[in-house]
Amino acid sequence: MDITRLDPDDAAGCAEAVALLTATHKVDCPAAVVSTPLGFQAHLKYGWDGDPGRAYLARDENGSLVGLLDFFAPTRDNTNSVWLEVDVHPDHRGQGIEDELIRYAEQLALDLDRHLVGIAAWDRPDRDEVIRANGFEQKAVEVNRRQDIANLDWATAQKLYDEAVLAAADYEVLRFVGAVPEELLEGMVAVTASINDAPKDDLDMEDDAISADRIRAYEQAREAHNETMYRVIARHRTTGEPAGHTVVTVERERPHIGHQNDTAVSRDHRGHRLGALVKTAMLLWLREAEPALTQIDTWNAESNNHMIGINEQLGYFIVGRGLDYQKTI
Repeated sequence: MDITRLDPDDAAGCAEAVALLTATHKVDCPAAVVSTPLGFQAHLKYGWDGDPGRAYLARDENGSLVGLLDFFAPTRDNTNSVWLEVDVHPDHRGQGIEDELIRYAEQLALDLDRHLVGIAAWDRPDRDEVIRANGFEQKAVEVNRRQDIANLDWATAQKLYDEAVLAAADYEVLRFVGAVPEELLEGMVAVTASINDAPKDDLDMEDDAISADRIRAYEQAREAHNETMYRVIARHRTTGEPAGHTVVTVERERPHIGHQNDTAVSRDHRGHRLGALVKTAMLLWLREAEPALTQIDTWNAESNNHMIGINEQLGYFIVGRGLDYQKTI
């Protein structure tokens, strides 16, 4: 098997990678959203927030693409770790290709002097068996949920918003398209860092190192992915301090698809229904701003009962479960 790194400027190679992902997801999680070729190129160039990973293509002796390795070595935090996603075409599973790609990735990690390796995979018995056979232990469960905007009960959304407004009388709601204004940027560092309070379960992970520069890099990366970013912020009326926010991006290439990027409330401002406030305010805004939008996807740790409770009130349903594994090499 020939394994080569995929150049982000290789449009044909990125299209091949997406075709393989489309084939694997039809088996592993048919309802999951798969990137477009342009989106995959942006993923390799910019990553989530300006810290991109790498992709490797695995071809058989005939030159056919049989496997894909997504390899991410974070540079801002967790610098002893790497994260992998390994996809093998359904027609070529059971031939040791996933094992070979895992071994290849582990050597890449060692070359970077990194010794903690994580793998994310859809919850399937065959995937679980292969990953555990390579020495990994399951550490966490994440759930992909989707909101059906086209059939949303808007009366319920409005009622939840009205109730949250009453509970959060000391806060005002701000709406922004694109980058957060400079005067709010430093305050948004603490709000964004609140994501570190989300459950990590048994994962060996440091907190995300959030800074103003990282927020700007994230905003630039979303724009480079050809997405429109919508941000709703709850700001304390007396202090002017940002207290919570939610961010949804909508693909311009596929404007019916939205992604819930983040929802977080600072510790000092919890207990005022700010999570429900910003999420419902976002929905009511998007109904006007993005009439073609039909779905919003989100990911949460399965143990994050508070956020899941809000999402279920807003009609989210489960698309699929993902498992996170780790091992030390």
